[in-house]
Amino acid sequence: MTDLDLSTPPVAAERTWRAPDVFWPSLSAATARLDPPLGVLHLPALRHNAHDMLRRAGGKPIRVASKSVRVRSVLDAVLALPGYAGVLAYTLPEALWLAEGDAEHPPIGDVVVGYPTADRAAIARLARSPELAARVTLMVDSLAHLDLIDAVVPPGQRETVRLCLELDSSWLAPVLGHVGVYRSPIHSVASARELAEAIAKRPGFALVGMMGYEAQIAGQGDNPPGKPAWGATLRWMQKNSRDELLSRRGEAVAAVRRVADLEFVNGGGTGSLEFTSSDPSVTEIAAGSGLFGGHLFDTYRAFHPAPAASFALSVVRRPNPETATLLGGGWIASGPPGPDRMPSLEWPTGLSMVGREMAGEVQTPVTGAAASVLRIGDRVWLRHTKSGELSEHLDGFHLVDTVDGRARVVGEVATYRGDGRVFL
Repeated sequence: MTDLDLSTPPVAAERTWRAPDVFWPSLSAATARLDPPLGVLHLPALRHNAHDMLRRAGGKPIRVASKSVRVRSVLDAVLALPGYAGVLAYTLPEALWLAEGDAEHPPIGDVVVGYPTADRAAIARLARSPELAARVTLMVDSLAHLDLIDAVVPPGQRETVRLCLELDSSWLAPVLGHVGVYRSPIHSVASARELAEAIAKRPGFALVGMMGYEAQIAGQGDNPPGKPAWGATLRWMQKNSRDELLSRRGEAVAAVRRVADLEFVNGGGTGSLEFTSSDPSVTEIAAGSGLFGGHLFDTYRAFHPAPAASFALSVVRRPNPETATLLGGGWIASGPPGPDRMPSLEWPTGLSMVGREMAGEVQTPVTGAAASVLRIGDRVWLRHTKSGELSEHLDGFHLVDTVDGRARVVGEVATYRGDGRVFL
């Protein structure tokens, strides 16, 4: 374990990512004795992103979305910053691991599971532990979720289970139809109130929170390169969706508060920190992707995270004078298949993937002016589309910081994978 201190924003001289011809060669020099594939966390960039997210949140606390990090030491370091509070986990087994703590990491006392669970063994562990039941909150959007929990451990034989009701934050547009992600069936104010009332009547449960993730706003870049008309359409959609959600979410939260004494109302994401902060019905914002700064955010107009997380691959072949082949590279992001789900080639500049191969699991050919001068053993720097998904391909990240004016490796932190944890 390496202790991380993110308390101080980087000084101007450390913001080298603003000069790519300085930033990427400095990473190559700092990691010259390490063999790719390797992942790097640039600490000045990580500190910048952590503090910039707090600025954008406008004073509302940020609950860290662990799916977008998957590095326990980074979660601990971010939670040590005033303004960050609690974790939004993605599975119940992960939440229990975070809430238990271990010799190297303190237990996290407030973990909300962002998705409903059907993991019976994990439910049983939660329900029979006073400590875990007090620290972990389960997501529900249906009485069927309560029925499953009751079937695993009946109310009289367990601790009270904390629940969070998820409100569907998608937009039912007049012409476009459903815009957003398919998550909760609870869309209307009436359905939210009805489910809250039904939960209140069930023994063994406590409704303590509400959540709504506006994916069509937070997770959709509004400035796609080379597509001005589509960008204008996206901005129109997002404005109308914001207006609709601001009204409906406020009414739904008020209706549920008349039934239950809510401890929190969660919303948002890295891409919508400003909007979600402006919603008076929301008490906290979920965000995490902006910490590592995947290249997904290169298509947003309102903010530009620093490239805190990146990875390097080695050139292992020269099939012809115009082409260099990298070992590995098929680290494809989840979501609709397309070029924007592939890693971005960052350095050297001027590289592109081959249309018929693109990023392959074992090899990735690259072409372009820079490819002609790459030699066997040279490295190429890439960024993942998402943020936390990169952690699934690495046992750990090398930490690079500025020491005596130069980028140097100062430590290493394990990913979930490096800790022997795979939750999905």
